[in-house]
Amino acid sequence: MAASDPLTAITDAFTGFLFGKTETTRLPARTSTGQAQAVYLPTAAPGLGDSGVIIGREVYSGKGYIYDPFQLYGQQLPAPHWLVLGESGNGKSALEKTYVLRQLRFRDRQVVVLDAQGEDGVGEWNLIAEEMGITPIRLDPSAALNQGIRLNPLDPSITTTGQLALLRTIIEVAMGHGLDERAGFALKVAHSFVNATIADRQPVLTDIVEHLRHPRPESATTMNVDLEDVRSWGLDVALVLDRLVDGDLRGMFDGPTTVGIDLDAPLIVFDLSHIDRNSIAMPILMAIVGVWLEHTWIRPDRRKRIFLVEEAWHIINSPFVAQLFQRLLKFGRRLGLSFVAVVHHLSDVVDGAAAKEAAAILKMASTRTIYAQKSDEARATGQVLGLPRWAVEIIPTLSPGIAVWDVNGNVQVVKHLITETERPLVFTDRAMTESSPRHGPPEATALEEMDEALESETESRAVHFDEMATADETVA
Repeated sequence: MAASDPLTAITDAFTGFLFGKTETTRLPARTSTGQAQAVYLPTAAPGLGDSGVIIGREVYSGKGYIYDPFQLYGQQLPAPHWLVLGESGNGKSALEKTYVLRQLRFRDRQVVVLDAQGEDGVGEWNLIAEEMGITPIRLDPSAALNQGIRLNPLDPSITTTGQLALLRTIIEVAMGHGLDERAGFALKVAHSFVNATIADRQPVLTDIVEHLRHPRPESATTMNVDLEDVRSWGLDVALVLDRLVDGDLRGMFDGPTTVGIDLDAPLIVFDLSHIDRNSIAMPILMAIVGVWLEHTWIRPDRRKRIFLVEEAWHIINSPFVAQLFQRLLKFGRRLGLSFVAVVHHLSDVVDGAAAKEAAAILKMASTRTIYAQKSDEARATGQVLGLPRWAVEIIPTLSPGIAVWDVNGNVQVVKHLITETERPLVFTDRAMTESSPRHGPPEATALEEMDEALESETESRAVHFDEMATADETVA
C-alpha cells in the first residue's frame, strides 16, 4: 500500500516537521436543510406561550415572540411591571406604541400614557390618539389660563388622606427635602380647616395658601401654641404652593378639575410635552397625575390597566415621587395594573438622588427590555439587572429594532416587527423621514400584515443561510 511505502513515510515525516501535522480534508457535501436537520439539531430557548400580544420574532430561532404580562402573571411572572432601556433612536418608542395598539385589541384593556416628549407642538402620542378619536389631556402652562386643562389636587374624588399625601409630595419635591414636623403640622391644619369649611364648591390650592398665610386662632389652640408660631411654620409651605397658584405652573392646578375628562376611554394620553423636562415642574406634574389617577382611575372592576411613562427617570430620580409610584406599583397585582417605565440610561436613576427607591422599583419590574447601549453602559446595566454575560456582550452590537428581553430570567434576543398600518403612527422623526401621505384604506389588516412580515423574515433568513452554504462549498 502507498501508506507503507518508505519513501512516502519519509516525505510525510519531513513535511510534518516543516509545516506541522496535516489534517484530513473532507469533501464538501451539498444537501437541503430538511435532510441536514437530523445532523445539526436546532436549539432555541423556550418561548413565553402563544397567548397575548405578538412583539416580533426571536432572532436565533425565527419563532414568533409573544408577550403579555397579564397572561404570564402568576405562572412565569411574579409582577406585571416592565422596564424598557436604550439609547435614543433604537426603537423604544416604536415598541411601546405598537404594544399599546395591539393591547387595545383586547376589550378589557385600558392604557394611560404620560407623554413627556413632543414634535410639531404636540406630544408624540398625538397621532395615535387622533387615530382612535381621543383628545389628549394637554397640560400647558401657557394655555392653562385660557380655558386649558386643570387637575385639582383637592378634587373630592381623591380621599382626604390622599389629598394631604399629595400636598406633602408636591412640597417635598419642590423643596428637595422632607417636611419637618412643624411645617407638616401647619399644612395638616390648613388642609383640615379648608375641607371642613368649604362645602359649596371644590376646595382649591388658593384656599390652602390663604389659610397658611392667615391661620385661624383655633388652629393654634389645638396644639396649645402661639398663632404666630403656626404662621411661621407654614410660611415656606405657602411659598412653595404659591408657585402652583401664581408662578410658572399657574392655571393647571389652582382650580376645579376640568369637566369632561373621560377616564373610561380605552386610551388616555397626558400630553406633558409643553413642560420643561429638566425643570422641577416635571416631577411635580408626575406626582399630581400619579395620585390623581390612583384615586380616580384605578378601580377593582376587573379591567387590565397599563400605565406607561415616557422619560420615566423624572419619576424615579425624585425620592418623594418614586415613593409615591412605588406604592402605586404595589397595588398593581391586586388591581390589575402593569406599570411600564421607559428610560434612556439606567445610570440616570441608580446614580441619582433616589437610588434606594429606584432599586425598589427596578426590583418590581420582572420584565426588562434593553436596546443598544454603549459598552460601559451595557456592563453597568448587566450588573444591576443580573443579565447573563452573553447578553451584556451583544447589547452594544444590537441593530435598531432588536433588543434583549429578560422576562423573569428567560433571556432572548427579539426583533420587533411593525406593520405598514402601524408604521405612520409609531415613528416620531417625521421631520426627517416624512413623505407624501398614502391615500385610501390599507389592503390588509394589522394581523395579516404581521403574518406576512413574519413569513417574509423567515424566507429572507432561509435565503441567507442558502447563500452562506453556497459560499462555504465554494471555499471548500
